[in-house]
Amino acid sequence: MAELTPSPVSLEGAEVLVTGGAGTIGSTIVDRLLDTGVSRVDVLDNLVRGRRQNLEHALADGRVRLIEGDIRDRATVDSVVRGKDVVFHQAAIRITQCAEDPRLAFDVLAQGSFTVFEAAAAHGVGRVVAASSASVYGLATQFPTPESNNPYANDTIYGAAKAFSEGMLTSFGAMNGLRSTALRYFNVYGPRMDVHGLYTEVLVRWMERIEAGVPPLIMGDGAQTMDFVHVDDVARANVVAATAGRDGAFNIGTGVETSLLELARTLLHVMESDLDVVFAPARSVNGVTRRLADTRAARDELGFVTAYDLESGLRSLVEWWRAERLDAPVLSGATR
Repeated sequence: MAELTPSPVSLEGAEVLVTGGAGTIGSTIVDRLLDTGVSRVDVLDNLVRGRRQNLEHALADGRVRLIEGDIRDRATVDSVVRGKDVVFHQAAIRITQCAEDPRLAFDVLAQGSFTVFEAAAAHGVGRVVAASSASVYGLATQFPTPESNNPYANDTIYGAAKAFSEGMLTSFGAMNGLRSTALRYFNVYGPRMDVHGLYTEVLVRWMERIEAGVPPLIMGDGAQTMDFVHVDDVARANVVAATAGRDGAFNIGTGVETSLLELARTLLHVMESDLDVVFAPARSVNGVTRRLADTRAARDELGFVTAYDLESGLRSLVEWWRAERLDAPVLSGATR
């Protein structure tokens, strides 16, 4: 396919939709959009993962409207997409849910995404910015991993669905001229994060243990690595992607590889604890032992670079988590 001419979108005065906009990333995108001069932000969320509380500040702004609905509902999607300049598609289910209920994963991640993209094409939306994932790579063969690394080497329903979604965007572009950008998120963390996620739950349990004076527990040797990217950076990447007007898929990570052991010890430092990590036998083998993003394309084509290093990002996470605990425990079981 011939390379498309960049098609930037101005967000000043724009009407936008954020699917999954009450979730960790979606709600942070909403907050950032309000600083760009948009005239209206519609949030579509079924509030299964998302929380109305995440939008508390945004909903106080008269430009934001929350529609409680599901991306699998064609009539609802068609209604909220109509008239939008940009659609930020963030709605998804957890990676862990995909293995537990593959049919649900297909219904939401594949069919639901198709419904959003179909409506965007039908109504002439200027650009779709969609959440993809480093899961499309499986265990990559190159580190740092460029976007050209084989996107079909994954062996998970989640990764397969995200790769399929990227393919659908390309297809709608060829058939209908829909302009789109897919952002392959690496390991997202930060305020409002989903406490039941695959690795975010580990972070919450570590914070619970450290706060209770109990050492953080690592299952295995802690050598597995990830590329941890702060949710504020991910939200900013979405806004940048909309305004840069570049089509295709882009890695969104820091380009810094961090082991679980390094993560735990940095968290101990941030929480001003003298404890050290303790280890236990691994319960299962994770086939993806390394994650490290090649971030050059995002830098060169989108003009995006991350702002948070791991320590400053964890500090913002701990501050949010401690404030949350004052209202209600985020997750109980400090010694588990």
